[in-house]
Order: sequence, then structure tokens, then C-alpha cells
Amino acid sequence: MSDKLTTDSATVGGGAAPASAETVREQVLAFFGPSSADNPTRNALATHLQDFVTAESLGDRLDAWLRLIHWTRVGTSHSLQVLGARMRWREAYLYWELLLDVLEQVPAVRENVQEAFGRIIQETDAVNLVGEAGLPCDRGFLVELGDRIISKFLPTVRNDRDLTHLLQRQYGGSVEVKWLGQMSPRLAARILQGLVPSHNPRASDPLRRAFADGFRLLAIRVEAQGLSEKLRARSRRPSSIRESPFYRLARTSEQLVDLWQGRSDLDEYAAVWREVSADCHHEMRWIRRQLEVAGVNVDIVYGLEVLRHCLGRMRTMVDIMVAREDLPHAEAVHRFLTTLVEASLHECSLSHLFEANTRLLHRKIVDRSGATGEHYIAQDRREYRHIWAAAAGGGVLTAFTAAGKMFIFGLGLAPFLAGFGYGLNYAVSFLLMQTFGLMLATKQPAMTAATLATIMREQPGPSRLDDIVDLIAKISHSQIAAAVSNVVVVSAAAYALDGVWRLATGHPILEIHAAEHVYETLSPLDSGTVVFAALTGVILWLSSIAGGWIENWAVYHQLPTALAEHRWGGRVFGADRLRRWADGVAHNIAGWGTNVSLGMMLGMTPAIGMFFGVPLDVRHVTLSSGTLALASASLDAEWYREGWFLRAIAGVSVMFVLNLGVSFLLSLITALRAYEFPRSEIVELLKRLLKRMAYSPRDFILPPKVPKPSSDAQAEPAG
Repeated sequence: MSDKLTTDSATVGGGAAPASAETVREQVLAFFGPSSADNPTRNALATHLQDFVTAESLGDRLDAWLRLIHWTRVGTSHSLQVLGARMRWREAYLYWELLLDVLEQVPAVRENVQEAFGRIIQETDAVNLVGEAGLPCDRGFLVELGDRIISKFLPTVRNDRDLTHLLQRQYGGSVEVKWLGQMSPRLAARILQGLVPSHNPRASDPLRRAFADGFRLLAIRVEAQGLSEKLRARSRRPSSIRESPFYRLARTSEQLVDLWQGRSDLDEYAAVWREVSADCHHEMRWIRRQLEVAGVNVDIVYGLEVLRHCLGRMRTMVDIMVAREDLPHAEAVHRFLTTLVEASLHECSLSHLFEANTRLLHRKIVDRSGATGEHYIAQDRREYRHIWAAAAGGGVLTAFTAAGKMFIFGLGLAPFLAGFGYGLNYAVSFLLMQTFGLMLATKQPAMTAATLATIMREQPGPSRLDDIVDLIAKISHSQIAAAVSNVVVVSAAAYALDGVWRLATGHPILEIHAAEHVYETLSPLDSGTVVFAALTGVILWLSSIAGGWIENWAVYHQLPTALAEHRWGGRVFGADRLRRWADGVAHNIAGWGTNVSLGMMLGMTPAIGMFFGVPLDVRHVTLSSGTLALASASLDAEWYREGWFLRAIAGVSVMFVLNLGVSFLLSLITALRAYEFPRSEIVELLKRLLKRMAYSPRDFILPPKVPKPSSDAQAEPAG
């Protein structure tokens, strides 16, 4: 391939400018010499240049330009289609070198190309490209989301007058954007010199005007967004407009761009602009810290994203304004174009919109879940025994919950009413557990994973990985203890409950057909237990997200304060009582949100699946253990027949692994993404974790033994 791109020195050396009567194609081929007629690469270049300079309309000229750019990326060789990305970029640079050699050494061709490129500049408008392309709109997150969804289905109307559309057609994928970002500054400088005539400085006046107007638009957007009500209320000086850096930036930007258009010296005033821009960034960090304390709102985060993008683009534009030498100027232009292209690529991306604007919300949800999760990790033997006791209490309460579920099942209600009854039954049970300090094992993973990620954030440095492995070991044996206690106690309590029911009524809680139905639904081989147990793990994770979101919503809207200061409630119930209730709401609202959402999702999932014709169900290890015990008690001595009991036990074991594993994994992934942990640290953590599990598996199952006091300590006299 390289022999096609390089030019023979003897041939090129004699390549003087041909006569003006020759076409551009003939001039290019004459530059390469007689052998170029058989070279497909040189023929393709000559044809594309000929099409570009002879195009009569703007649309044809833009199409010819795009074909030329496409040729620089892939050429005409079929072998490029099977090369790797790095090799394609290297070949693309060689194609650009070939094109620039022609422009630099054949003046007639260069003049024709510059004239055609100048027509594009004269006939198009770059204001939208500079001041709006790729930036989030000012209408908010939901409106932007709706626009992007609609754009996925509606065809884009071609607008040749707007350079934004040309840029989007020219760079349509991440590979092209990455190639542009890795271009060397010297190559960028050569491209600018080859396309923009140096002998005619007025040729670029339309671009300069559009550049200045785009800069003004960006300054206006920064002022409007920074002085909006939601952001101003969280600024350091909410009542002072004149002292706001966003207000000062708009005035400074106008003066700076006026000086640049007048071709005056900008160094001193550019330093003033950068100082005001730094003040804007300080104000944005202050607002973010306020969000950390007072709750996160997606629209506010969206507004901060708008400010960040606008200020970043303006900073790059100031670098272009102050650059005097060709190479620094080309470097600044290259950075600016790369910024525009990256922003344009993200303009229609739904995933980028969600990721950029919900990361802070995820972080606050993780923080609030992490604070709750600390109570689920046993740090010593005393806390380990407490987990056993609290989980045992949760098992007893779950036995009544399982009996309530089977009672609702026996009523034969419509799917929606039955699902709502199941959900209400679960939610009341979970709320009672929260009230009395009891524990449900499957709620642990989502909380403890958030705690783990919070500790990873607060303990910087490589030494933290060993501490994190120790914490994971504590999480593991704490969750195993809670799960075993839940399952054992709920089974025993279910048998006891059935015995009391027999004494009172003379028959078991479950009828024969209901008990047989329980066996059939718990088998991992004859039902969808594996899929449904994994789905339950997802629901457990979603409930922790819902709880964190509800608490964030309450903090953002100052719900506890509003309740404590309620005038009518204070007159009826008393101000002191109302404050105590407000403190209770602030302390418990995350748990209430988690428990109610978990209960309703567990109960309504089968009904929702039936509504859409999808066979959905849930398999919760503790609830299923309780229903299995009730079914076994109802079948008397026949519970072991045909191996159904063993299959049900296997199903409960599968639920144990999937309920805890899926919810913990999803919560950990959410937490790590919220704090943007590097993959290298995660890989190193996994290596150390596997090594610890191989050498000391007991640490993940049982708590460490209490060291015996030494003989010196025993012999030490009191006092």
C-alpha cells in the first residue's frame, strides 16, 4: 500500500505546474509523472479534486468534498477493509500527505481548491456550528430526551447552508472522531495552509464573523443558565446579580471578541477573561457541593452540564484568538474542531445524555444507600450475634407473611387485586421489620455494595485494596449468617404456625392442591425458578435505587423541614411532636421507600407479566422457604414423595445464590460507575479477592476467631 502512496523523487522533482488549459485532473496526474495513469490511488485523488473544483452548485460541491474526505480515510484498496483501526488511521495519514503534497507543490491546483473551499465558506453559515452544535438545549433534561428519541425515528432534513450538517456528515462515528483527535499539530497546520489562502486574508472573513457571533451566543447561554432561578438559589450570593461571575463573563466576552475582530492585542484582556471563567468554575463547584448536601435534581445537573460544555468551548476559542504563530494557531483550531466533532457526535446519543446527567443523582443514591448498609455488616463478634438474632426475628415475621400470601392465593382474586394484595402484605411485613430492627437477608446486598463503593471512594491509594478485601469478607459472612438465620427460623416458625392453626381449626393452613402447587413452582428443573430468582435479584436492586431516590427527593424538597414548620399541624398536634415526626421522617424515609417499593414490585410483577402476556414471577429465598415449610406441614408424612421436596430444596438454594448475587453485583456496578472507578483498580481488586478466597475461604463464611489473651496480660495485676 505504501508504494502507491509515496511518490518517486525523480518523477515528482520534475513536476512543474502544467499549463492553465489543462484540467485539474490532468495537472495532478502530470505532477505524479507518466506512471500515474496506472495507479488507482493517484487516479482517484485526481478525480475527486476535479469533481470538487468543477462542482457548480453548493450541494454538489459539498458532496464532492465529502467524497474527497472519505477517500483520505479508506482509499480505493480493498485491503483497507480488513485492516485494524490503527492501520487504517496510519493509511489515512498517508493519503492526507499525498493530497497535501499536491496542494503544496502544484500552485494551479492549490488555487482552484482554495477557491472552491472559499465558495463553501461564502455560501454557508457557521454560527450554529460554533455557538450551538452539540450543546444541550436550554429547555431541560426531559425535553432534550424527547427530542433525541424523536430524532431516532424521523429522517434528518438536509440543510447545506448550515455547516453543522456538513460536520455531522463528515464525522459520523467514533472512529473518525478518534482519528481527528490523534492528528498531529503539524499535519493540522498543513491542512489549514492548503485550504485557506494566505495571500487573501479577507477570504476567511465569513468564518471570523461566524466565530465571533458563536462566541457571543455561548456567552449569552452561560449568563442565562448561570443566572437561572434554580442555580442562583444555590450560589454563594443568590441575591447579587452584578457580583455573579456568569453576569461578568458575558460583559468580558463581548469586549474580548470586539478586540479580536478589530485585530488588537488580546493577551492582557484574555487573562482577565480566563480569571472570570475560573470564577464561574468555582461557582459551579460550589453549587455541586450544595447539591451533595441538599439533594440532587436532574434539571440542575443538566444546567451545570450546559455551563461546563459552553465554558470549555469558549476557553478553546480564546486560545484560537490569542494564538499568533501558525503552529500554535493550528493546534488551537485542531482542539476546537475536535471539541465540535465530539459534541456533535453526542448530540443525538441517548446513553450519553443519561450518563452525563444522572451520574450525580446515582452518586447521591449510592451515598444514602451506603449509609444504611453499614448496619448490615458485622465488624466484631457482638455485631455478628446481633445479625443472627435480628435475622431470626425477621424469619419469624416472614412466616406470617408467607401464610398471608397463601391466604390471598386461596381467595382466587383477579390478577391485579391478587398482586396488589401480595404487595401490600410484603410491604407491611418489611415496614414492621424496619420498625422493630429486624433483618431480611436479601435486602443486605444492595445496601452493603453501596457501602463498599463509598469506602473505596473515601480511602484513596493502593493500600485500600487490602482493606476492601477484608470488608468484602465481612460482608460475605454477615450475609450468609443473616440468610441462614432467615431460612432456618422461617421454616421452623412456619411449622409452628401450622401446628397452632391445626389445633385451632383442625386442618392445615394449606390445602393439598395449594401445597402441591408450591412444590411445583419451587423446582429449578420443572419451573422458571432460575430466571425468576435472578429477576428477584434485579427487583431487590431496584428497590434500593428507589429508596435512595425517594430520600433524595425528600431532602431536595426539604420535606422534613416543611413538616416541622407546618402551621396547621403545629396547632393541632403541637410543635414539639411535629418536630419529632419530622426527625422520624428524615431518618426513616429511605427505608420506607425501599420497603414499600420492594413489597409492591414483588407483589405486582406476576400481575404485570400476565397483563402483557409474559410469564413473570418472583422467587424470594426467605418467603419461598416459609411457603415450602407450610406446604411440607400440610402434606404430613407425604412431603418427601417422588423427590419433590428435594427439588424444592434445590430451588431454594438457587434462590439464595441468585437473589444475593444478582442484587449485590448490580448495586456494586452502579456504585462503581457513579464514582467512575478505573478498570485497572477493579481488576487488581478481583485478583486480590480471588487470592484471599483461595488461601482463606473460612473468612468468607465465618467471622474471625477471637484471639485468646496472652499469659502476660492474664498475669498483669489489676490497677
